[in-house]
Amino acid sequence: MARIVMKFGGTSMAGIERIRNVAARVKREVDAGNQVAVVVSAMAGETDRLVGFCREASPLYDPREYDVVVSAGEQITSGLLAISLQAAGVNARSWMGWQLPIHTDDAFAKARIGIIDTAALDASLAAGEVAVIPGFQGVAENDRITTLGRGGSDTSAVAVAAAMKADRCDIYTDVDGVYTTDPRIVPRARKLAKVTYEEMLELASVGAKVLQTRSVGLAMKERVRVQVLSSLTGPDAPMADTLPGTMIVGEEENDDVERQLITGIAHDKNEAKITLTTVPDTPGTVAAIFEPLAAANINVDMIIQNIAHDHGSTDVTFTVPSSDLPRSLEALNQARDAIGFGELVHDTRVAKISVVGVGMRSHAGVASTMFTTLGGRGINILAISTSEIKVSVLINEDETELAVRLLHTAYGLDAVDVAA
Repeated sequence: MARIVMKFGGTSMAGIERIRNVAARVKREVDAGNQVAVVVSAMAGETDRLVGFCREASPLYDPREYDVVVSAGEQITSGLLAISLQAAGVNARSWMGWQLPIHTDDAFAKARIGIIDTAALDASLAAGEVAVIPGFQGVAENDRITTLGRGGSDTSAVAVAAAMKADRCDIYTDVDGVYTTDPRIVPRARKLAKVTYEEMLELASVGAKVLQTRSVGLAMKERVRVQVLSSLTGPDAPMADTLPGTMIVGEEENDDVERQLITGIAHDKNEAKITLTTVPDTPGTVAAIFEPLAAANINVDMIIQNIAHDHGSTDVTFTVPSSDLPRSLEALNQARDAIGFGELVHDTRVAKISVVGVGMRSHAGVASTMFTTLGGRGINILAISTSEIKVSVLINEDETELAVRLLHTAYGLDAVDVAA
């Protein structure tokens, strides 16, 4: 008997027929003698609809009430899947995040999971029940509902798998694995059999939509075996432990680590560039810029400080998620006197392009290839950031697809057996 967490995304839950298909997959695991917990997302498009209502009600909404609204989508799908499983003869019940409970901090809309009390879950599984758990939601110490941020159901699934000491966590999505880049942009993109935790963490953080960044970080910390699989196959497809998806593993399990230079190329158009002009070039000024952003739980990515002007001032440029732009501008304007900047300029017509691979540790010239390839086609680089296994650049969003295709070819990632 194995303990398995199965996570199904919004596309998998988009309507009763697809929910019945999910129920059939779950039933096969139960019939095989496994203990199963299922984590579900809201129906495709439902969270966007609920977010739209919040923004329409007030652009500067209370994040506590926002969480009450947007967590409703997962509650609906968890109940519907439990009903569908019962109709298929499977003993199942739904559990809300506060019922387990899944304890989080109080960073509403971006809460982080602390502890999951598994006593009730363990008892449910031992009694032969399938536990259906809404992803994306938890409960803070003050008993307020919290949500984990967009894509948070992945984090919920990995956290549940770690807490219940599951043998594996199967993430079912609308793709059949992790590719070298988005196959909708590059038809020659290749599916990867294995990706290391570090590589997947970097890919997720720079725009790859397959897994949420925090879920990969948690899987790496807790050593949870994660498999990415397609949910868009029929109920008679092979069992999950035989399907050729993508396994997220440690470097010790990836035989190809030393041979591959670049594992994948990601892009992200959900970026906004902010520039503060004529900032005083004095100690403490940069801290004055980023402290109010940190207090507002806004993640800052690329940061550039220009060479000081003759009159003792400089310009500071950085990027934030485009969804956080209004709150970023508000926080900076409120701190204007403390910072002392001249103008506050922002641009959402940008995209981040990243190349990722653990092979960078032992190979030189990765950044040079990137800059030469883009420069050769007249693509201007607006900002650069690097890590040990990643190089990212900020460019005009209109050049995103061209840049991805050029780099995919430049690093030798094109498959040779797929028509262009």
